[in-house]
Amino acid sequence: MNKYLAIYGKPRYLGLVEYDGEIKKGSTLIVESVRGEELAVAVGEINAEQEAAYRLLRNASEHGDGMAKNSEPVVTDLTFMAFASDDDIETAESYRAEEDRILKEAKELLTPHNLEMKLIDVEFLRAKRKLFFYFSSEQRVDFRAYVRDLAREFKTRIELRQVGVRDEAKIIRGVGPCGQPCCCSYWLNQFAPICIKMVKEQNLALNPAKISGICGRLMCCMCYEHEAYHEAWEGFPNPGTKIKTPNGNVIVAGIDLPTKSLRCFIVGKGEVKIPKDKFAEFKDVVTSGGEWVVPEEEIEEPDLKIQDIFPKCMQCAGHHERAAAEQKREENAGKRRSEDGETNAEQRPRGNKKRKKHHPKHENQTAGEGQDGLREETPQKVKNASDNRPPKEEKAAPGGEERPKRHFQRRRRPNAKKGGDNAAAAKAEV
Repeated sequence: MNKYLAIYGKPRYLGLVEYDGEIKKGSTLIVESVRGEELAVAVGEINAEQEAAYRLLRNASEHGDGMAKNSEPVVTDLTFMAFASDDDIETAESYRAEEDRILKEAKELLTPHNLEMKLIDVEFLRAKRKLFFYFSSEQRVDFRAYVRDLAREFKTRIELRQVGVRDEAKIIRGVGPCGQPCCCSYWLNQFAPICIKMVKEQNLALNPAKISGICGRLMCCMCYEHEAYHEAWEGFPNPGTKIKTPNGNVIVAGIDLPTKSLRCFIVGKGEVKIPKDKFAEFKDVVTSGGEWVVPEEEIEEPDLKIQDIFPKCMQCAGHHERAAAEQKREENAGKRRSEDGETNAEQRPRGNKKRKKHHPKHENQTAGEGQDGLREETPQKVKNASDNRPPKEEKAAPGGEERPKRHFQRRRRPNAKKGGDNAAAAKAEV
């Protein structure tokens, strides 16, 4: 007889099925359990050693999780009846859709009873022979009147089962702080006892929000690395240990497990990091009154070079880019010089431009003579003394180009007062 492991029920109970033939993994079976006829999913074949290990799994009630004493054991024996047909699977899926509606109606019926209980989920057995209600509560609840109302409403046998907060997270399912589905909702077979000592040995922050799961209890993953940390702590003194010395007490401030070293506080020196293998030597030195000399850390140069890590084509990429950029810059500069030469050949040299700025009158005369006398200098009357002032020099823009003239009118100084010396001089000039 071959034995197979199967899963049945919403709380994911484990069962052992005996069958002469072969059952494929993932096949749906019709089995009979202590609850009655129901569907189960085959996980795989197990040997005698695996069966003995599953038999040793303890119930969650033994861990003090608030489960009822009459709860199902972790592993039960199932009786194989037949393989489930497509109609049986479709009927079971229709039951799952109907269970959502029943859960809402059951919560409405619970309101007038004022019972301190929380309905979690509902489950139909095969052919609707029994209806299970799973609830959680911090204390015992007298729900006899509530059961009668449920039986009158749904016309079937009703059974209420109390579960703990960890089983509540197992049934409802969810996402843990790590971003993955909760371990209890898809692969964890039993709840192991977890204490705060495991958290302290792993040097984790004692913050309930960070070390608790969605069930409100300590996360199950705290026990996964407990054995490794327990072995790492061997040979280390407890944090806070005092070493009496003639110069004062040396206190072990903390343990750094990744580097396997201790942080010791020495009076007058502060914290000193000491490797685990040198702690006995350090203790002998300080207890005898000596002074511990902190060895200098030697920085070892890496054996690998850049040429070993990166290929030559990647190393020369930056050099080629710089050379191409310089070549392009030189070509642009040559084009700019040729363009400037063509434009300067048509125009006057830059020296004449500066002469234009400093001698505007001379520029007007030369411009008039260059056009074969077409333009003649026409004298204008000076209206005010301010008009007789020489024009201000304009600063040349960088690159030798002239700045464009401003379109707005400059502010002028106020005219001289009547009767003043400046006014008399202006009249005399006129």
